[in-house]
Amino acid sequence: MKRISFLLLYSLLFLSSFIQAQTKTYSILIKGGHVIDAKNNINEKMDVAIKDGKIAAIAKNIDPALASQLVTADGMYVTPGLIDLHAHVFAGTDDRGLSGGFSALAPDPYTFRAGVTTVVDCGGAGWASFDKFKSTIIDKSRTRVLSFLNIVGEGMRGDPYEQDMNDMDAQKTAEKALANKDIVVGFKLAHFGAASWVPVEKIVAAGKLANMPVIIDFGAGKLPIEDLFFKYLRPGDIFTHVFTELEIRDPIVDLKTRKLRPFVIPAQKRGIIFDVGFGGGSFNFNQAIPAIKAGFLPNTMGTDLHTGSMNGAMKDQLNVLSIFLSMGMDIPSVISRSTWAPAQAIKREDLGNLSVGAGADVAILSVRNGKFGFRDIAGNRNEGKQKFECEMTLRAGKIVYDLNAIASNPEKSR
Repeated sequence: MKRISFLLLYSLLFLSSFIQAQTKTYSILIKGGHVIDAKNNINEKMDVAIKDGKIAAIAKNIDPALASQLVTADGMYVTPGLIDLHAHVFAGTDDRGLSGGFSALAPDPYTFRAGVTTVVDCGGAGWASFDKFKSTIIDKSRTRVLSFLNIVGEGMRGDPYEQDMNDMDAQKTAEKALANKDIVVGFKLAHFGAASWVPVEKIVAAGKLANMPVIIDFGAGKLPIEDLFFKYLRPGDIFTHVFTELEIRDPIVDLKTRKLRPFVIPAQKRGIIFDVGFGGGSFNFNQAIPAIKAGFLPNTMGTDLHTGSMNGAMKDQLNVLSIFLSMGMDIPSVISRSTWAPAQAIKREDLGNLSVGAGADVAILSVRNGKFGFRDIAGNRNEGKQKFECEMTLRAGKIVYDLNAIASNPEKSR
């Protein structure tokens, strides 16, 4: 009889807990954080409530009793999940460079721990290799993976493939993009070695056919970037690796005067989008610091994540943002350039914001204060006083990374 009574009591308690969980208004409540949401002009302490994988409410002092799970974010920043506009995640085991090769990285181990919930693979796949990319990486990743489709059919496979103008087919590239427009957000040109405008003309043609932007890694043969900005690219097209200083490239800061060249800000005002694209060889303080002092700020904070950058000066998205803090940018500015600005650049305005009803991709970040050193790819050092650290990442309303166990069940904590 005692055993039956115990089982009955246990069943009633379980049923009561189940009913309480079912009647909660929210699945997760992020409490006490400083919210930065550029789309909605929020930059203050607010609570964020989540239900059914979507943002359910943003307000001050939401009752924690309404949530099944509580996340304590006091002293932290709560932002939309970060968007890395320039990454290389078409990973594989073949000798295929960044197109299914071992120079690229599978996304999930490198994204969530940096607050990143969306990456745009930047040209790894072309029209001929996209289906493999989709089946092996995009469909199997928890990170949202989008694609800038390479104008080269074989993608970013290395030489001689990326030098083959016969494999730069604007029509086939546009057709593949339109057939996968939920994933493909534009087109990429990179690594072409000759001083020719033909590849630029072909990628822009693909962009016009599909009504999508192009992103260009440009400069071999020192073709003038002023012509690129004003004669070839359209408003909304993207110039990446903006702070590169290499012999083969035409830079934005004059190498002799160390002044920002006069056409750069007018090009940005015209609508050209400038992406950091830090990478393993594409960021130099000697370009970035004078440019920022002259009033030029990049539009987006792409990392150029790959095996050659992850352990170098770049490291990850948050390290890139911390580097720009060290050069004088403020926290809301770098957050907006890694959330709402890239969402707009790729015409995915469902992303990069915390609007009620939007998918609950969220980053919770701490800012450490102290003395920190940062490198560029040439070994130059800059010192900063603040450094980002990811405390938690949520993807589609699920906690996918929790550095210091800040999530708890409010029922169990009372």
